[in-house]
Amino acid sequence: MTKDGNFKKVVRRHAEETGQRYTESLTDLEGLSDRIYHEPDADRLLVHLRNRYGIDAVAATKLSVHKTYVFRIDRNDGPPWIARAFPPARPRSGVEGDAAVLRFLEQHDYPAERLAVDDAVSDFDGSAVLVTEFLESVPLPGGIEDFRIMADMLGRLHALPYDESVSRPGGASGEDARRMGKPRQDLLAGLAFLDAVDTKVGAADRERFERLLDQVRSADDGEGLPEGLLHGNLLHAPDHAIVGKNGPVAINWTASGRGPRLADLAFLLWGTGNWAPTRSTNEERVEAVVAAYRKHVELTDEELDRLEAVMYIRPLYLVCFGYRRDLTNGVPFNEWWFLEPAEYFTTTAAATRRAFRG
Repeated sequence: MTKDGNFKKVVRRHAEETGQRYTESLTDLEGLSDRIYHEPDADRLLVHLRNRYGIDAVAATKLSVHKTYVFRIDRNDGPPWIARAFPPARPRSGVEGDAAVLRFLEQHDYPAERLAVDDAVSDFDGSAVLVTEFLESVPLPGGIEDFRIMADMLGRLHALPYDESVSRPGGASGEDARRMGKPRQDLLAGLAFLDAVDTKVGAADRERFERLLDQVRSADDGEGLPEGLLHGNLLHAPDHAIVGKNGPVAINWTASGRGPRLADLAFLLWGTGNWAPTRSTNEERVEAVVAAYRKHVELTDEELDRLEAVMYIRPLYLVCFGYRRDLTNGVPFNEWWFLEPAEYFTTTAAATRRAFRG
Protein backbone atom coordinates (compact mmCIF):
# COMPACT_ATOMS: atom_id res chain seq x y z
CA MET A 1 0.00 0.00 0.00
CA THR A 2 1.43 3.38 -0.94
CA LYS A 3 2.34 5.97 1.67
CA ASP A 4 1.44 9.03 -0.44
CA GLY A 5 -0.30 12.09 0.96
CA ASN A 6 -3.77 10.89 0.01
CA PHE A 7 -3.34 7.64 1.90
CA LYS A 8 -2.01 9.47 4.96
CA LYS A 9 -5.19 11.55 4.94
CA VAL A 10 -7.24 8.35 4.82
CA VAL A 11 -5.29 6.94 7.77
CA ARG A 12 -5.88 10.11 9.79
CA ARG A 13 -9.58 10.05 8.97
CA HIS A 14 -9.80 6.38 9.92
CA ALA A 15 -8.07 7.16 13.23
CA GLU A 16 -10.61 9.89 14.01
CA GLU A 17 -13.61 7.71 13.14
CA THR A 18 -12.42 4.67 15.08
CA GLY A 19 -10.83 6.40 18.07
CA GLN A 20 -7.35 5.06 17.29
CA ARG A 21 -3.94 6.67 17.24
CA TYR A 22 -2.38 7.18 13.81
CA THR A 23 -0.05 4.19 14.16
CA GLU A 24 -2.92 1.97 15.31
CA SER A 25 -5.01 3.12 12.37
CA LEU A 26 -2.16 2.41 9.96
CA THR A 27 -1.79 -1.10 11.38
CA ASP A 28 -5.56 -1.57 11.17
CA LEU A 29 -5.54 -0.87 7.44
CA GLU A 30 -2.25 -2.46 6.42
CA GLY A 31 -2.57 -5.64 8.44
CA LEU A 32 -6.00 -6.73 7.22
CA SER A 33 -4.90 -9.58 4.96
CA ASP A 34 -2.52 -11.10 7.49
CA ARG A 35 -5.19 -10.97 10.21
CA ILE A 36 -7.92 -12.56 8.11
CA TYR A 37 -6.22 -15.15 5.89
CA HIS A 38 -4.35 -18.06 7.43
CA GLU A 39 -3.47 -21.50 6.09
CA PRO A 40 -1.61 -23.68 8.60
CA ASP A 41 0.52 -26.64 7.59
CA ALA A 42 -1.65 -29.77 7.85
CA ASP A 43 1.22 -32.18 8.52
CA ARG A 44 2.63 -30.04 11.30
CA LEU A 45 -0.84 -29.72 12.79
CA LEU A 46 -1.12 -33.52 12.90
CA VAL A 47 2.18 -33.78 14.73
CA HIS A 48 1.05 -31.14 17.20
CA LEU A 49 -2.20 -32.95 17.96
CA ARG A 50 -0.43 -36.29 18.39
CA ASN A 51 2.02 -34.78 20.83
CA ARG A 52 -0.51 -32.62 22.67
CA TYR A 53 -3.26 -35.19 23.15
CA GLY A 54 -1.56 -38.55 22.60
CA ILE A 55 -3.96 -39.47 19.81
CA ASP A 56 -3.15 -41.45 16.67
CA ALA A 57 -4.07 -38.71 14.18
CA VAL A 58 -3.43 -39.84 10.59
CA ALA A 59 -5.00 -37.24 8.25
CA ALA A 60 -5.94 -33.57 8.28
CA THR A 61 -8.41 -32.54 5.58
CA LYS A 62 -9.54 -28.95 4.98
CA LEU A 63 -13.30 -28.65 5.23
CA SER A 64 -13.94 -25.25 3.65
CA VAL A 65 -12.44 -23.09 0.92
CA HIS A 66 -13.44 -20.02 2.93
CA LYS A 67 -11.97 -21.16 6.26
CA THR A 68 -8.57 -22.54 5.31
CA TYR A 69 -7.69 -23.16 8.95
CA VAL A 70 -10.50 -25.66 9.68
CA PHE A 71 -9.59 -29.35 9.38
CA ARG A 72 -11.19 -32.74 9.85
CA ILE A 73 -8.73 -34.85 11.83
CA ASP A 74 -9.03 -38.58 11.17
CA ARG A 75 -7.70 -40.94 13.81
CA ASN A 76 -6.85 -44.62 14.07
CA ASP A 77 -7.80 -44.68 17.75
CA GLY A 78 -11.20 -43.05 17.78
CA PRO A 79 -13.77 -40.94 15.95
CA PRO A 80 -12.65 -37.88 13.96
CA TRP A 81 -12.16 -34.43 15.43
CA ILE A 82 -12.43 -30.93 14.05
CA ALA A 83 -9.37 -28.73 14.57
CA ARG A 84 -9.52 -24.97 14.04
CA ALA A 85 -6.03 -23.43 13.96
CA PHE A 86 -7.08 -19.79 14.03
CA PRO A 87 -5.07 -16.94 12.47
CA PRO A 88 -2.20 -15.89 14.75
CA ALA A 89 -3.78 -12.46 15.19
CA ARG A 90 -6.58 -14.04 17.20
CA PRO A 91 -5.45 -14.23 20.84
CA ARG A 92 -5.70 -17.45 22.79
CA SER A 93 -8.13 -15.75 25.18
CA GLY A 94 -10.64 -15.46 22.33
CA VAL A 95 -10.40 -19.17 21.56
CA GLU A 96 -10.71 -19.98 25.27
CA GLY A 97 -13.89 -17.91 25.08
CA ASP A 98 -15.20 -20.16 22.30
CA ALA A 99 -14.56 -23.17 24.51
CA ALA A 100 -16.36 -21.51 27.43
CA VAL A 101 -19.40 -20.89 25.23
CA LEU A 102 -19.45 -24.53 24.12
CA ARG A 103 -19.20 -25.74 27.74
CA PHE A 104 -22.10 -23.48 28.69
CA LEU A 105 -24.21 -24.72 25.78
CA GLU A 106 -23.56 -28.34 26.71
CA GLN A 107 -24.62 -27.63 30.29
CA HIS A 108 -27.92 -26.32 28.94
CA ASP A 109 -28.36 -29.16 26.44
CA TYR A 110 -28.31 -26.70 23.55
CA PRO A 111 -27.81 -28.30 20.09
CA ALA A 112 -24.23 -27.23 19.39
CA GLU A 113 -21.00 -29.02 18.59
CA ARG A 114 -19.13 -30.37 21.61
CA LEU A 115 -15.54 -30.03 22.75
CA ALA A 116 -13.40 -33.04 21.89
CA VAL A 117 -11.60 -32.97 25.27
CA ASP A 118 -11.81 -30.94 28.47
CA ASP A 119 -8.56 -29.10 27.67
CA ALA A 120 -9.62 -28.25 24.12
CA VAL A 121 -7.39 -25.22 23.43
CA SER A 122 -3.67 -25.46 22.64
CA ASP A 123 -0.88 -23.39 21.07
CA PHE A 124 0.56 -24.29 17.67
CA ASP A 125 2.96 -22.30 15.48
CA GLY A 126 1.79 -19.00 16.93
CA SER A 127 -1.89 -19.94 16.62
CA ALA A 128 -4.48 -21.08 19.14
CA VAL A 129 -6.15 -24.37 18.20
CA LEU A 130 -9.63 -25.51 19.26
CA VAL A 131 -10.63 -29.17 18.93
CA THR A 132 -14.25 -30.30 18.81
CA GLU A 133 -16.02 -33.52 18.00
CA PHE A 134 -16.68 -34.20 14.33
CA LEU A 135 -20.38 -34.59 13.56
CA GLU A 136 -21.59 -36.97 10.91
CA SER A 137 -24.20 -34.78 9.27
CA VAL A 138 -26.18 -33.68 6.28
CA PRO A 139 -27.15 -30.15 5.20
CA LEU A 140 -30.40 -28.59 6.33
CA PRO A 141 -33.41 -29.85 4.34
CA GLY A 142 -33.81 -26.69 2.26
CA GLY A 143 -36.49 -24.10 1.59
CA ILE A 144 -38.72 -22.69 4.27
CA GLU A 145 -37.80 -25.43 6.74
CA ASP A 146 -34.22 -24.12 6.90
CA PHE A 147 -35.43 -20.77 8.19
CA ARG A 148 -37.80 -22.39 10.67
CA ILE A 149 -34.95 -24.51 12.07
CA MET A 150 -32.49 -21.64 12.34
CA ALA A 151 -35.07 -19.32 13.91
CA ASP A 152 -35.91 -21.95 16.51
CA MET A 153 -32.21 -22.36 17.35
CA LEU A 154 -31.78 -18.59 17.64
CA GLY A 155 -34.81 -18.28 19.89
CA ARG A 156 -33.56 -21.04 22.17
CA LEU A 157 -30.13 -19.42 22.29
CA HIS A 158 -31.39 -15.93 23.06
CA ALA A 159 -33.63 -17.30 25.83
CA LEU A 160 -30.74 -18.90 27.75
CA PRO A 161 -30.03 -17.35 31.15
CA TYR A 162 -27.26 -14.84 31.66
CA ASP A 163 -24.00 -16.37 32.84
CA GLU A 164 -20.77 -14.55 33.63
CA SER A 165 -18.72 -17.29 31.93
CA VAL A 166 -20.17 -16.35 28.53
CA SER A 167 -20.48 -12.60 29.00
CA ARG A 168 -17.87 -11.59 26.42
CA PRO A 169 -19.22 -9.20 23.73
CA GLY A 170 -20.32 -11.00 20.57
CA GLY A 171 -22.32 -10.83 17.38
CA ALA A 172 -19.80 -9.37 14.92
CA SER A 173 -18.67 -11.56 12.03
CA GLY A 174 -15.34 -12.40 13.62
CA GLU A 175 -13.19 -12.53 10.48
CA ASP A 176 -10.81 -9.86 11.75
CA ALA A 177 -9.33 -10.50 15.19
CA ARG A 178 -9.14 -6.72 15.80
CA ARG A 179 -12.86 -6.37 15.14
CA MET A 180 -14.48 -9.03 17.29
CA GLY A 181 -17.22 -8.13 19.75
CA LYS A 182 -20.66 -6.59 19.41
CA PRO A 183 -22.19 -5.84 15.98
CA ARG A 184 -20.71 -2.33 15.99
CA GLN A 185 -17.39 -4.01 15.27
CA ASP A 186 -18.78 -5.13 11.90
CA LEU A 187 -19.35 -1.48 11.02
CA LEU A 188 -15.86 -0.49 12.17
CA ALA A 189 -14.45 -3.39 10.16
CA GLY A 190 -16.43 -2.15 7.18
CA LEU A 191 -14.80 1.27 7.51
CA ALA A 192 -11.39 -0.40 7.62
CA PHE A 193 -12.13 -2.43 4.48
CA LEU A 194 -13.17 0.70 2.59
CA ASP A 195 -10.42 2.96 3.90
CA ALA A 196 -7.83 0.32 3.00
CA VAL A 197 -8.68 0.73 -0.71
CA ASP A 198 -9.76 4.38 -0.75
CA THR A 199 -6.81 5.43 -2.92
CA LYS A 200 -7.64 2.68 -5.46
CA VAL A 201 -11.17 3.93 -6.17
CA GLY A 202 -11.51 5.40 -9.66
CA ALA A 203 -13.25 8.68 -10.42
CA ALA A 204 -16.23 6.92 -11.99
CA ASP A 205 -16.86 4.94 -8.79
CA ARG A 206 -16.07 7.67 -6.26
CA GLU A 207 -19.63 8.92 -5.71
CA ARG A 208 -21.00 5.43 -5.00
CA PHE A 209 -18.02 4.67 -2.79
CA GLU A 210 -18.65 7.81 -0.72
CA ARG A 211 -22.34 6.91 -0.37
CA LEU A 212 -21.34 3.50 0.95
CA LEU A 213 -18.95 5.10 3.45
CA ASP A 214 -21.70 7.41 4.68
CA GLN A 215 -24.12 4.50 5.00
CA VAL A 216 -21.65 2.56 7.16
CA ARG A 217 -20.94 5.61 9.33
CA SER A 218 -24.62 6.26 10.01
CA ALA A 219 -25.80 2.65 10.45
CA ASP A 220 -27.72 1.55 13.57
CA ASP A 221 -25.43 -0.77 15.55
CA GLY A 222 -28.20 -2.10 17.82
CA GLU A 223 -26.74 -0.62 20.99
CA GLY A 224 -29.22 -0.20 23.83
CA LEU A 225 -31.50 -3.02 22.68
CA PRO A 226 -32.18 -6.15 24.80
CA GLU A 227 -29.23 -8.52 24.82
CA GLY A 228 -28.72 -12.26 24.81
CA LEU A 229 -26.11 -14.83 23.92
CA LEU A 230 -25.60 -14.49 20.16
CA HIS A 231 -24.27 -16.94 17.61
CA GLY A 232 -23.37 -14.23 15.11
CA ASN A 233 -23.47 -16.19 11.85
CA LEU A 234 -26.29 -18.70 11.93
CA LEU A 235 -27.66 -17.84 8.49
CA HIS A 236 -24.65 -19.39 6.77
CA ALA A 237 -25.85 -23.00 6.48
CA PRO A 238 -24.15 -25.43 5.97
CA ASP A 239 -21.08 -23.64 7.36
CA HIS A 240 -22.87 -22.83 10.61
CA ALA A 241 -25.92 -25.10 10.81
CA ILE A 242 -26.18 -28.80 9.95
CA VAL A 243 -28.36 -31.81 10.75
CA GLY A 244 -26.73 -34.48 12.89
CA LYS A 245 -28.11 -37.84 13.96
CA ASN A 246 -30.08 -36.16 16.76
CA GLY A 247 -31.35 -33.21 14.74
CA PRO A 248 -30.17 -29.71 13.78
CA VAL A 249 -26.93 -28.46 15.30
CA ALA A 250 -25.31 -25.00 15.30
CA ILE A 251 -21.54 -25.00 14.72
CA ASN A 252 -18.71 -22.44 14.40
CA TRP A 253 -19.06 -20.24 17.47
CA THR A 254 -16.20 -17.82 16.79
CA ALA A 255 -18.56 -14.82 16.65
CA SER A 256 -20.56 -15.80 19.72
CA GLY A 257 -21.02 -13.67 22.83
CA ARG A 258 -23.48 -11.24 24.37
CA GLY A 259 -24.96 -8.53 22.23
CA PRO A 260 -28.26 -7.14 20.91
CA ARG A 261 -30.31 -10.23 20.07
CA LEU A 262 -32.01 -8.35 17.25
CA ALA A 263 -28.76 -8.39 15.23
CA ASP A 264 -28.81 -12.21 15.08
CA LEU A 265 -32.47 -12.32 14.10
CA ALA A 266 -32.18 -9.41 11.63
CA PHE A 267 -29.44 -11.22 9.70
CA LEU A 268 -31.61 -14.33 9.44
CA LEU A 269 -34.60 -12.26 8.32
CA TRP A 270 -32.45 -10.52 5.70
CA GLY A 271 -31.74 -13.95 4.23
CA THR A 272 -35.40 -14.93 3.82
CA GLY A 273 -36.03 -12.99 0.60
CA ASN A 274 -36.57 -14.18 -2.94
CA TRP A 275 -33.49 -13.74 -5.14
CA ALA A 276 -35.00 -13.64 -8.63
CA PRO A 277 -35.97 -11.86 -10.75
CA THR A 278 -35.11 -9.24 -8.12
CA ARG A 279 -34.69 -9.20 -4.36
CA SER A 280 -38.14 -9.26 -2.79
CA THR A 281 -39.81 -10.11 0.50
CA ASN A 282 -40.98 -13.70 1.04
CA GLU A 283 -43.72 -13.32 3.62
CA GLU A 284 -44.14 -17.07 4.09
CA ARG A 285 -40.51 -17.42 5.17
CA VAL A 286 -40.75 -14.33 7.38
CA GLU A 287 -43.82 -15.74 9.11
CA ALA A 288 -42.07 -19.10 9.60
CA VAL A 289 -39.09 -17.36 11.21
CA VAL A 290 -41.31 -15.30 13.51
CA ALA A 291 -43.44 -18.28 14.55
CA ALA A 292 -40.40 -20.40 15.42
CA TYR A 293 -38.49 -17.61 17.18
CA ARG A 294 -41.36 -16.32 19.31
CA LYS A 295 -41.84 -19.74 20.90
CA HIS A 296 -38.88 -18.65 22.99
CA VAL A 297 -38.58 -14.84 22.73
CA GLU A 298 -40.92 -11.91 22.10
CA LEU A 299 -39.36 -8.78 20.63
CA THR A 300 -40.00 -5.40 22.22
CA ASP A 301 -41.65 -2.53 20.38
CA GLU A 302 -38.29 -0.76 20.14
CA GLU A 303 -36.69 -3.83 18.55
CA LEU A 304 -39.46 -4.00 15.97
CA ASP A 305 -39.17 -0.28 15.28
CA ARG A 306 -35.38 -0.50 14.74
CA LEU A 307 -35.44 -3.78 12.82
CA GLU A 308 -35.09 -2.26 9.35
CA ALA A 309 -32.05 -0.22 10.36
CA VAL A 310 -30.37 -3.09 12.24
CA MET A 311 -30.96 -5.40 9.27
CA TYR A 312 -28.32 -3.43 7.37
CA ILE A 313 -25.42 -4.25 9.71
CA ARG A 314 -24.23 -7.56 8.25
CA PRO A 315 -25.06 -6.79 4.57
CA LEU A 316 -23.01 -3.58 4.89
CA TYR A 317 -20.14 -5.59 6.34
CA LEU A 318 -20.36 -8.12 3.49
CA VAL A 319 -20.38 -5.41 0.83
CA CYS A 320 -17.38 -3.67 2.38
CA PHE A 321 -15.52 -6.98 2.70
CA GLY A 322 -16.18 -7.82 -0.94
CA TYR A 323 -15.39 -4.31 -2.13
CA ARG A 324 -11.93 -4.40 -0.59
CA ARG A 325 -11.31 -7.94 -1.86
CA ASP A 326 -12.21 -7.09 -5.45
CA LEU A 327 -10.37 -3.77 -5.65
CA THR A 328 -7.30 -5.40 -4.12
CA ASN A 329 -7.50 -8.07 -6.83
CA GLY A 330 -8.07 -5.51 -9.57
CA VAL A 331 -11.56 -6.65 -10.55
CA PRO A 332 -14.86 -4.69 -10.59
CA PHE A 333 -17.11 -5.11 -7.57
CA ASN A 334 -20.57 -6.39 -8.56
CA GLU A 335 -22.19 -7.58 -5.32
CA TRP A 336 -24.31 -4.51 -4.59
CA TRP A 337 -27.33 -6.81 -4.40
CA PHE A 338 -26.49 -7.35 -0.70
CA LEU A 339 -27.93 -3.86 -0.16
CA GLU A 340 -30.41 -3.55 -3.01
CA PRO A 341 -33.14 -2.69 -3.45
CA ALA A 342 -33.67 -0.58 -0.35
CA GLU A 343 -37.38 -1.39 -0.54
CA TYR A 344 -36.55 -5.00 0.33
CA PHE A 345 -35.38 -4.00 3.79
CA THR A 346 -38.49 -1.87 4.30
CA THR A 347 -40.99 -4.51 3.21
CA THR A 348 -39.26 -7.35 5.07
CA ALA A 349 -39.22 -5.33 8.30
CA ALA A 350 -42.88 -4.43 7.80
CA ALA A 351 -43.79 -8.11 7.23
CA THR A 352 -41.92 -9.03 10.42
CA ARG A 353 -43.75 -6.40 12.46
CA ARG A 354 -47.11 -7.66 11.14
CA ALA A 355 -46.21 -11.23 12.06
CA PHE A 356 -45.14 -10.30 15.60
CA ARG A 357 -48.03 -7.92 16.24
CA GLY A 358 -50.72 -9.80 14.36
